[in-house]
Amino acid sequence: MEKHISVAIDGPSGAGKSTLAKRAAKHFGFIYVDTGAIYRTVGYAAQCAELDSKDAAGVEALLPGLDIRFEYDGTGTQRMLLNGRDVSKEIRTPKSSIYASDAAAMPAVRAYLLEMQRETAKNYDVLMDGRDIGTVVLPDAGLKVFLTASTQARAERRCKELREKGMDTPFEEVLRDIEYRDRQDSSRAAAPLRAADDAVTLDTTDMDFEESFEALKKLIRERFSL
Repeated sequence: MEKHISVAIDGPSGAGKSTLAKRAAKHFGFIYVDTGAIYRTVGYAAQCAELDSKDAAGVEALLPGLDIRFEYDGTGTQRMLLNGRDVSKEIRTPKSSIYASDAAAMPAVRAYLLEMQRETAKNYDVLMDGRDIGTVVLPDAGLKVFLTASTQARAERRCKELREKGMDTPFEEVLRDIEYRDRQDSSRAAAPLRAADDAVTLDTTDMDFEESFEALKKLIRERFSL
């Protein structure tokens, strides 16, 4: 029997992992961990240092001086802190997405952040989303879900999300960003994006948010008899 419940949600950029995972975690009383935000924070640090996004040596040299933490505000939203500064908004731009994807392809970055993620799952019931949660970070998770949707649907959802945050980013730019991240995440040598062998695939292309949430909730409830 697991000491703590762990749900791993993997999938491509813009599939709605964070929004659905956050809602499900709140519903079941789990801790929600947005691992993509952690990688975005490393990428943002590289941006601030004016490094090229693919400068692996430069990014690795930054790591010992970074203090990356996450905390939760009154609404249960995960806030990212970089050296004590809340950078939760800054890490959500299209440029930050590219830096995050490139940083996530660097073995040194993945190794640096791995223990932080695993330690959280040891101490709490967690719902964790990312690109390699079920395959690398939490290979023994009680439930693994591969959440996906068509490229077009994901770009439309991301545009809406950015608009709600006050960022009016052109659809074509968001689509290019998602296509770039798909290529990067699936082809990288270090922990590429793929569904775990024992993952349940959930395609939400033709579902609205409430339908997607109900489908995810059903999977969790049935797996853990909740």
